[in-house]
Amino acid sequence: MKIIVLGAGQVGSTVAQNLASENNDVTVVDLNMETLQDLNNRLDLSTVYGHAAYPEVLREAGAEDADMLIAATNSDETNMIACQIAYTLFQTTSRIARVRSQQYLTEKDALFKKKHIPIDVLISPERLVTDHIERIIEHPGAFQVVDFADRRVRLVGVIVEKDAPMTNQPPAHLQSLLPEVEALITTVYRQDKPIVHKDIETILEGDIVYYIAARDNTVVVMEQFHRLDKPSKHVMIAGGGNIGMALAERLESKYNVKLIEKNISRAEHLAENLDGTMVLNGDVADQELLVEENISSMGLFCALTNDDEANILSAMVARKMGARKVMSLINRHAYVELVENGFIDVAISPHNVTIGALLRHVRRGDVVAVHSLRRGSAEALEAIAHGDETTSEVVGRSISELPLPSSSIIGAIVRNGEVLIASDDLRIEAEDHVIILVVNKNDIHDVEDLFQVGVTY
Repeated sequence: MKIIVLGAGQVGSTVAQNLASENNDVTVVDLNMETLQDLNNRLDLSTVYGHAAYPEVLREAGAEDADMLIAATNSDETNMIACQIAYTLFQTTSRIARVRSQQYLTEKDALFKKKHIPIDVLISPERLVTDHIERIIEHPGAFQVVDFADRRVRLVGVIVEKDAPMTNQPPAHLQSLLPEVEALITTVYRQDKPIVHKDIETILEGDIVYYIAARDNTVVVMEQFHRLDKPSKHVMIAGGGNIGMALAERLESKYNVKLIEKNISRAEHLAENLDGTMVLNGDVADQELLVEENISSMGLFCALTNDDEANILSAMVARKMGARKVMSLINRHAYVELVENGFIDVAISPHNVTIGALLRHVRRGDVVAVHSLRRGSAEALEAIAHGDETTSEVVGRSISELPLPSSSIIGAIVRNGEVLIASDDLRIEAEDHVIILVVNKNDIHDVEDLFQVGVTY
């Protein structure tokens, strides 16, 4: 597939790297020559220097025969105009745009149509990150929670604690603990190396376990790996940008929320627009302020400023001063690896959260959801099975009969709204939604091929 990526920032570079690694023909456009040279040196792709919305620049990038345009610059307006020009001048087949401003998003149904602003898919990293954080808050012991099949199914990642019921037990013991609940341990990461379902013998302290279950069951399953703390209704948010404000809006009806914002005019704006949140003007790493606002009583501290260093420092200070769980928004990939499993419970990488929403649209077959796992080394996807036993490699066959790569496991099937946790003898029917975890990204194309139907379909 020939894909043009506009913008070589965190999101654009991550997208380009993922797409180039899967043998797509990728061209990146940006105004930062140094960044483009770095991409050229590291990745198998092309680069073009220039303004992303200029027709001649798009033409040089190959818009005349591109299959997809991903507009991911830091400017909403540039992204929108680039999609308009790609459609009008070059008839680019698929156009995806990163749009962050709530002013545009609230009017998206009227604005983003072919006869107005022709964008096929809107990506809002801020909204995706807010969704991600909210899911983790619903699962206090988890560090990653992703949804499938209209939120009917969840894949949850959790670190196994020393005295949890499943510690030092085989996977089958989960059924003994929860005889009325269906769930499947799909993968265990031990010392950062994956062990897929069929090879897991014993769950050990410190293992990172990914399990799948119907949404209503995921919390009780998690309790078997990670004892839940006594519930706390106190949340502190550091940073009142788009993500901080959106998270406060979602939480303030259910939690006692305090939000710290350094900029006085922004703090005043937040105070005027948030109904149930206490807004404080101050430095997120000010220990005196944290003590004054009872940081030790906080069940959760979320550092969500635009500064990685401030987020890491404030989260570490909050943890030292008694906050039960701390999360930090971190853009730099190297920082994410540094702080995970340290003083910070959950490191949130915006571009890792965003990449799945983009990859969904380049996957072959009818893939309706993609989530990036383990800093992009693994992937979970939801594919719809089409065809019949003649035209499809999966329809009419049991899971044990499928020629899946060894790094892949089917976790669940959703059939007519009913969640069916995977078992060897479960047969796949046409229009089933199949949730698959692939721990080796090199095997993604083999999985995609399985869900493509023959030419006679």
